[in-house]
Amino acid sequence: MIIDINFVGLILASIMASAVPLILASCGELITERSGVLNLGVEGMMIIGAISGFALMTVTGSLIVAVFGAMLAGVLISTIFAFLTQTLITNHVATGLALTIFGTGLSALFGLEYVGKTIEQIEPIYIPLLTDLPIVGRILFGHDPLIYLAIGILGLTAWFLRRTRAGMVLRAVGDSDYSAHAIGYPVIAIRYAAVAFGGAMAGLGGAYLSLAYTPLWAENMSAGRGWIALALVVFASWRPSRVLLGAMLFGGITILQLNAQAAGLGIPASYMSMLPYIATIVVLVLISRDSTRIRLNAPACLGRAFRAER
Repeated sequence: MIIDINFVGLILASIMASAVPLILASCGELITERSGVLNLGVEGMMIIGAISGFALMTVTGSLIVAVFGAMLAGVLISTIFAFLTQTLITNHVATGLALTIFGTGLSALFGLEYVGKTIEQIEPIYIPLLTDLPIVGRILFGHDPLIYLAIGILGLTAWFLRRTRAGMVLRAVGDSDYSAHAIGYPVIAIRYAAVAFGGAMAGLGGAYLSLAYTPLWAENMSAGRGWIALALVVFASWRPSRVLLGAMLFGGITILQLNAQAAGLGIPASYMSMLPYIATIVVLVLISRDSTRIRLNAPACLGRAFRAER
């Protein structure tokens, strides 16, 4: 059996592209959860970012405007969540679910006039000689700018949490909010900033879907990726270094599903579409068996209400 090297490189490059929205959304949610806030509204923020980025790209034709607009939309909708949970002290889980429903409905409303429209796909960066290398060239040097941006953000997230004083303060707030408050750190302000960063990353991940992955707008085009990103944070044990591995795993399952359908294996498309979510459930079940490990790695104050004592 002869294996086409170029085909293998193309598949691996497709897996990387499929993993990008998960990397971005997971990085944002990881920072949010590290601060002690559990935001289940990632799906809603992603879909808002998708319609915002696509609409701005259609109107202005500028990728930079579309990307920053999508991030701003994610920040705005995440600020609503932060105000409700940190200022009004509402339940994190219920508020996050409401945010997802709100984002899904709002995106469908504003996206009506963009259904059926398409834009030019973002061109990949071509580096002479390097991009033409077998396998490695397509994997490392044949992507669009947003993929390299996602990898850079992942690296900066890991560096921020492990090597900076601000990252240590963020982790301290997530592990013991009252102790951090007693020392003098502004817990609420730090959590607002963490939630806003999570919203920006979710918005950027959604924008990648509508600008690069499939350059069009369709209702519910995030297709549950926000929920997979939430599971990916747990899968990575709240460590950025493991996010890339998990995102590639889930991205690979998605590409496997698409290629299996194209090959005509005779398996109903609805069953194949279930693969990424079945994998998510299996991974969560396997992780949940080791509850001690989860307790050791998870932020101690995750999802808990904080009321500053005057």
